[in-house]
Amino acid sequence: MLIMADLDAAFWITIISIFALLILSAFFSGSETALTAASRGKLHGLAKQGSRGAKRALDLTDDNERLIGAVLLGNNLVNILATALATSLFTRLFGDSGVAFATLVMTLLVLIFAEVLPKTYAITNAEVSATAVSAPIRILVIFLSPIVAAVRLFVRTILRIFGVKMAGQDNTDAAQEEIAGAISLGHDEGSFQKDDRDRLLGALDLKDREVEEIMLHRSDIEMINADDDPQDIVRQCLDSAYTRMPLFKGDAENIVGVVHSKDLLRAVEKLLRNADNRQKAMSKLKIMDVAMKPYFVPETTTLNDQMHQFLRRHTHFALVVDEYGALQGLITLEDILEEIVGEITDEHDQDDELEQNKDTKGNYDVDGTATIRDLNRSYDWSLPDEEANTIAGLVIHEAQMIPSEGQVFSFHGYRFQIVKREQNRITKLKVRPL
Repeated sequence: MLIMADLDAAFWITIISIFALLILSAFFSGSETALTAASRGKLHGLAKQGSRGAKRALDLTDDNERLIGAVLLGNNLVNILATALATSLFTRLFGDSGVAFATLVMTLLVLIFAEVLPKTYAITNAEVSATAVSAPIRILVIFLSPIVAAVRLFVRTILRIFGVKMAGQDNTDAAQEEIAGAISLGHDEGSFQKDDRDRLLGALDLKDREVEEIMLHRSDIEMINADDDPQDIVRQCLDSAYTRMPLFKGDAENIVGVVHSKDLLRAVEKLLRNADNRQKAMSKLKIMDVAMKPYFVPETTTLNDQMHQFLRRHTHFALVVDEYGALQGLITLEDILEEIVGEITDEHDQDDELEQNKDTKGNYDVDGTATIRDLNRSYDWSLPDEEANTIAGLVIHEAQMIPSEGQVFSFHGYRFQIVKREQNRITKLKVRPL
């Protein structure tokens, strides 16, 4: 009778121990999921509001390798111990067949109550759960840190033997990639409109893009010749759609200033204010006295840096030069802003927006100077822009030649037909997604 009492006591102690270990296993599983799934941005916001739990959770997730190592170590210890107790219990009750019963029962219990249930809750309430479990998990991480450090060293040694490099991660790049991925995913799921996605991604891309990618090429720059007659200069400024134009002397490469139409008109008004002979008064106009000093920037300057320079210098206009000082183009603050908000036009601008001229075969009529980025944004294409800025440049790069009219190429999932070529420039194409 005493033996049966001892067996009964041992039976219930084992049952209670197994369930206690399952609860611990559920805690570890849920904590791991909560801390890895919680948004660091939301936790940071909660920490700013005074949540100590959120601050602890942020500190824990700063070293995910140590966190996961400690939690997995604790989780595996309790799972193995629970399984061992269950095997001992069922073997005592059912003999040799108890091993099979123990395996089946523990698999179901661990799967449902120690894995799926706590992880499902943790995913749906990630930040709340991470904040709640941060204190005990922090104690666990500190307590198990020597063992986890030894395991990490062993694992890194094994990986190094097999040639795997443990590269460090740039937190800035990682954060930007996470934000960009979330924006793209939100657009795919319908949370963001295409225009909203383009604006947000455009702002993130500024530090990775250079002025040469969006500058107005020198062949398209409208300039003023300092040697022209003053009346011709005034007429050119009035006829132009631009308020600022480079001023050159002798050679177009020799930029000596930048003329602002307002400064020019002020000078003209001053000369004509009390003049009896308007033509004679206009001949006294000295364009160099009106021109501002030109501002040159390297073509490798990032858009983000250039925007800050514009704001710091209180100017909107810069001339772009290469490493040899040769003029390559010009860039304005408006050009940079257009990379974020899209095309900006006023009543004096020509409508440069891409027209979606599409024929019955699905071909789009595209100007050769259209930038790949604008095409991707307008038509939601995915043409690469690493090797070329314009669609014509991409075709020439891929074809390794200057194509002739009528030639057709297919690459990157698109078909390109050369419609018009002027000298060595591709001016018109037909592009169709395949």
